[in-house]
Amino acid sequence: MKNPDELLRRHKAALPSWTPLYYEKPLELARGEGFRVWDSEGNEYLDFFGGIVTTISGHAVPEITEAIKSQVDKVFHSSTLYLIENQVRLAEKLIDLAPISGEKKAFFVGSGSEANEAALLFATRHRKSSEIIALRSSYHGSTFMTMGITGQSTWSPTSRSALDVAYARNPYRLRCALCRDEGRCNLLCADDVRAVVEEETTGNVAAFIAEPIQGVGGFVEAPPGYFERVKSILDETGILLISDEVQTGFGRTGTHFWGIDAFDVEPDMIVMAKGLGNGLAIGAVVGRAEVVESVAPNLHLSTFGGNPISTAGALANIDYVLDNDLQTNAHEVGTHLKDRLMKMAEDHAIVAEVRGRGLMLALELAGENLQPDPAAAVRFLEACRARGLLVGKGGLKANTIRISPPLVITREAADEAADIMEEALAEVEAGTREKVG
Repeated sequence: MKNPDELLRRHKAALPSWTPLYYEKPLELARGEGFRVWDSEGNEYLDFFGGIVTTISGHAVPEITEAIKSQVDKVFHSSTLYLIENQVRLAEKLIDLAPISGEKKAFFVGSGSEANEAALLFATRHRKSSEIIALRSSYHGSTFMTMGITGQSTWSPTSRSALDVAYARNPYRLRCALCRDEGRCNLLCADDVRAVVEEETTGNVAAFIAEPIQGVGGFVEAPPGYFERVKSILDETGILLISDEVQTGFGRTGTHFWGIDAFDVEPDMIVMAKGLGNGLAIGAVVGRAEVVESVAPNLHLSTFGGNPISTAGALANIDYVLDNDLQTNAHEVGTHLKDRLMKMAEDHAIVAEVRGRGLMLALELAGENLQPDPAAAVRFLEACRARGLLVGKGGLKANTIRISPPLVITREAADEAADIMEEALAEVEAGTREKVG
């Protein structure tokens, strides 16, 4: 049995101090199976964060691991200067699945950050413009360019950007200053995109990039009609729509295979990673051919993008998602779990909002007058861990609990997790009362 304290000491000595770790006593996950994981001390947990919304098919899935092992026995790497059958097959599959009409092309990279970088490159080249519109509270990656379009100061350690970026209001209904007095969503947040185009740009904008559900932002959902209205504004001047599906793709939201499918719009490009490889380092952009091809006549490649091992695993992973209809399971189990969470919210005042779709759900924790309560979120994570459940947190103030288990989760396991979360909420509220008293 390993000593996590010793590993933590070595971690602190060798890695940057700003590398975040969950929990007062960080843990090492030593193995996993399906939707359960075990730490290095042998403790078992329900995994309801899935490696930050990544382990979509579950841990140690034989159909996926065997495909990877088979490729490992053949060749690790060849680079994209040579033909790679797995890469071609994966591109063909993603092109078939992409919600974009007409001729499409796919480009592979090693992560979601790189995929967003590539999409931005294609957009700026195609439109001959360096101007981008992003949303407040958005998160698009940890590379220099993607930090430059991320709408959260916590994840933007530099104000410099390779692009000219303007930010529109995000559709955050709980805290929307534009509709809070009306008691309903009036989509004025979508109209703000036109104001940004007219007032904060030259008018020649390359692209509008958005997550259908903001991930790190706290699983904030865009309301019905939002993207339809935004798209109509973009179409007035030909601005491209980039749908960042790094967290919402591959059936995660239950009702649709892609997050943007919940809206009657067609993006020009979709960006994917995380669930694409079920934990393998792979990302991709699929877009209209004329947009992706806009880099020509220059040459562009990714040394590790579309490599034989990652594409073999991604192919097996997508097949597993489709063959086992995990999207339907995400919808059915996710709907049941959300119902449980909604009932909890009625009994626990600390829950300001329950939101999300499918198996991408959130609890926003707040105090009086909807003041964000990040300390409560930390206590909630600890209380869940003590009972055998791992969840995540996010949001602009880090006060939102993120719930994103593998899509193989069962209704019984969802109920087990819900019972734990209810106990954790009671413990957090009791501790808050004691602190106030």
